[in-house]
Amino acid sequence: MSRGTALAPAKVNTCLFLGGRRADGRHELVTVYESISLADSLTLTVCREGADRVICPGVSGPNLVSGALAGLRAAEWDGPPVLIDVVKRIPVAAGLGGGSADAAAALRLAGAVAPVAPGVLASVARALGADVAGQLAPGVSLGTGAGDVVEPLAALAEHAWLILPAAVGLSTADVYREADRLGLARSPSDLAEARRWLEPALRAGAVLPGELLVNELERAALSLYPPISRALLDAREAGADHAVLAGSGPTVAGLFWGRGAEQRAAAAVAALAGRYSGACVAVPVAEPVGAPQFR
Repeated sequence: MSRGTALAPAKVNTCLFLGGRRADGRHELVTVYESISLADSLTLTVCREGADRVICPGVSGPNLVSGALAGLRAAEWDGPPVLIDVVKRIPVAAGLGGGSADAAAALRLAGAVAPVAPGVLASVARALGADVAGQLAPGVSLGTGAGDVVEPLAALAEHAWLILPAAVGLSTADVYREADRLGLARSPSDLAEARRWLEPALRAGAVLPGELLVNELERAALSLYPPISRALLDAREAGADHAVLAGSGPTVAGLFWGRGAEQRAAAAVAALAGRYSGACVAVPVAEPVGAPQFR
């Protein structure tokens, strides 16, 4: 019986510029995704018969991994029935893209089991959500459109992340609704200007300037969960060069640049662990870290 495993790295949006709501209900974005070492793990087992199944303890309701398999079947993928077991390490509803990471890893695993027609993995990923497309190939990437038009980028300068999970989760949909209520979206011309401003800074080995390390969903997330402001301050006071909201929140990510970044982030974790359950250090990752391994 064939069995394969893959890591599903979480992501941090090093920046996120927010555009208006589209006809499909999504929002235009200009964002930079970065995969990090905080990761779930997936095991795919090829079955002789039956339907595809997903086991993901601790996660109730619809699962994006099931959606990924259903999307492949609808696209006429003819792989054998599979069982996928998910081991969760990424907090749920935290803005770290855990469910999307799992779906992206499931697509990579399925593609290693049986051939997938060109473009199908990317098409299924885009249909599941922007974060799935952004994590289909772990690494650094520029996301435009609704975040689902993904352009791989070279690695940035050496850095590490301090991850401060919150005690509660936030619904991504709720955060975007609050952003609409607050009128946070940029006009199309302003969003295009943000992209022109950002792209030249995204060169290999770059240290991004502080004015680009922004998440324009932050005000909306703060409106729904004010303790985020304390976590942002704590990250900075613990030595982070910058602190940003992770995705739609409520997790906060503190960014440490340069040599010794991982050690300085670890010192910050030690200082804050009593206040933030699950606080951890994460470093950037890229393929082949997320590549499936079969035996």
